[in-house]
Amino acid sequence: MKKSYKIEVDCANCANKMEQAANATPGVKSAVVNFMTLKMSVEFEEGADPKAVMPLVLANCRKVEDDCEIFF
Repeated sequence: MKKSYKIEVDCANCANKMEQAANATPGVKSAVVNFMTLKMSVEFEEGADPKAVMPLVLANCRKVEDDCEIFF
């Protein structure tokens, strides 16, 4: 399953850090952050519940960029 989320981040470097953190989250098969459109596309692993995984993604992203936001 693939979903797209609106994000809030200050710079392209920070968006790159968010992408790396999201990809390191259990349940995420792949994540791509587009700084220009302020969107994060997340493909979830088979059987993963997006509603359970996305708070983990946000927590991991905030470890590298504490003022970022993901709207889900």
